[in-house]
Amino acid sequence: MKKLQAVRGMNDLTPEGSPVWQYLEGVISDLLASYAYREIRFPIVEQTALFKRAIGEVTDIVEKEMYTFEDRNGDSLTLRPEGTASCVRACEQNGLLYNQTQRLWYNGPMFRHERPQKGRLRQFHQVGVETYGMMGPDIDAEVIAISDKLWRELGIRDAVTLELNSIGSLAARAEYKEALVAFLRQHIERLDEDSVRRLETNPLRILDSKNQDVQALLGDAPNLLDYLDDESAAHFKQLCEFLDALGISYRINPRLVRGLDYYNATVFEWVTDKLGAQGTVCAGGRYDRLVEQLGGKPTPAVGFAMGLERLVLLLEALDVVPAELSQQVDVYVVAVGDVVAEAMQIAESARESIPGLRVQMHCGGGSFKSQMKKADRSGASLALIFAEDEKARGEINVKWLREQRDQMTIPVADVATFLVEQIA
Repeated sequence: MKKLQAVRGMNDLTPEGSPVWQYLEGVISDLLASYAYREIRFPIVEQTALFKRAIGEVTDIVEKEMYTFEDRNGDSLTLRPEGTASCVRACEQNGLLYNQTQRLWYNGPMFRHERPQKGRLRQFHQVGVETYGMMGPDIDAEVIAISDKLWRELGIRDAVTLELNSIGSLAARAEYKEALVAFLRQHIERLDEDSVRRLETNPLRILDSKNQDVQALLGDAPNLLDYLDDESAAHFKQLCEFLDALGISYRINPRLVRGLDYYNATVFEWVTDKLGAQGTVCAGGRYDRLVEQLGGKPTPAVGFAMGLERLVLLLEALDVVPAELSQQVDVYVVAVGDVVAEAMQIAESARESIPGLRVQMHCGGGSFKSQMKKADRSGASLALIFAEDEKARGEINVKWLREQRDQMTIPVADVATFLVEQIA
């Protein structure tokens, strides 16, 4: 019988890899709590119409990448390819946007049918930050400051660069789009096949082309910043002033656009040159029209999303993963003879002595020698060895596994105090 395998591009996370994810998710959760952002959770599956209406019918995501199927009732459903549309839907449905401001975040799997490669999977995990009801550039600066603070806490700030742009209002963008298309049509022979297709469907995405010849041509193209409406220009100017005041360095990139139709005004990306082709680790911007587009009242909004797979790759590439994450056990309890019940009580007492202490109780029997081999392989700092002789005396042996220290015997009643003194 053929072995069953995971779906291509949908990877397992093994116990060896999970500590880094837990660490990263913990840092993110604590940081967002310090800015008074609250977590929201919504379903993995949504109505297909939600993403078609939000993302746009002529985007690559809707045209080629969504996992869409009909359920037993004939309804068209889609595995969420991104989180912003779902977040807006959840907020509207639960009455979170009416005369309110919201600072929210979420974490979970997203799905896109792309060619799997390092840092780009078909099931990937994303943390998103979304804010609603605040119009000024101060909230734009805050969400950027959160991401900047995260890189500093993770020790990767020097490896990422903030790219910043404004794509203005819908009217300004339409005027610019007309000028851009006119310019590109004059040089259509220099465009690749993908850019020619986008010329008819989504010309702004050509600015984001990875083709070097197309990028060289764009050097002479009209500049998006020259077409900004007065309100967007003032918003962008003040945002830059806020970032300067916060000491957050950035690079203005007039070719930066976002791949989703709902963005306006501020757009930004954090990019790195440490991960090859998959250089964007976080991206976001304003989407003031999306709530109305999905049936709500006009609501200003700004946010960002970051892929956890790429962040983990970046932490590993820069060798900034905390060394202690590799240790999964602190104390290993060995029970020799008919003392298992008492040894389990000792293990429970040890866990209660220090919150977060990782205590592994040996289970399954075995000789003293085999148990000690497993204690050593566990990576524990020390072993608590309990046998029938020690039980009779009310004592337990302590053997240090990672240090050259003499084995010692302590009263069972003193185990908790001893661990607090030695490990806490």
